[in-house]
Amino acid sequence: MKKIFAFLIALFCTTSVLGAPMNIEIQIANSNEKITASLADNQTARDFYAQLPLSMQLEDYANSEKIGHGIPKRLSIADSPKGYAGKKGDLTYYAPWGNLAIFYQDSHVGYANGLVYFGKLTAGLETLSKLNGEVVTIKKAE
Repeated sequence: MKKIFAFLIALFCTTSVLGAPMNIEIQIANSNEKITASLADNQTARDFYAQLPLSMQLEDYANSEKIGHGIPKRLSIADSPKGYAGKKGDLTYYAPWGNLAIFYQDSHVGYANGLVYFGKLTAGLETLSKLNGEVVTIKKAE
């Protein structure tokens, strides 16, 4: 019983901190491939979604994530934890640089101040890991 209670508390705390899925899907696509993600229910995700569609170049960073510059307006980090350790499949915002960071591996750095979780890839993780220097379009799912 104690294990179940501890699990439920951990699940509640994780959902509260990261934001439950909003069931809002986005697509990240180049000319050949499509990646999909579901956004979290937090202000960072809502701000990002409001700026779509976006085009940006994705570059490899630290052999664990793809980063993209070109978000026109800074995203809100209100009510977000001060930092986060990126996990495989996470869609995040690195507030100090104002860029998108999508993890195809768990972060090698671990916890990073200013990293904000705002979604999770639902398809195309292997495709993401192969992209390097390509321009993608990020848009609301059809």
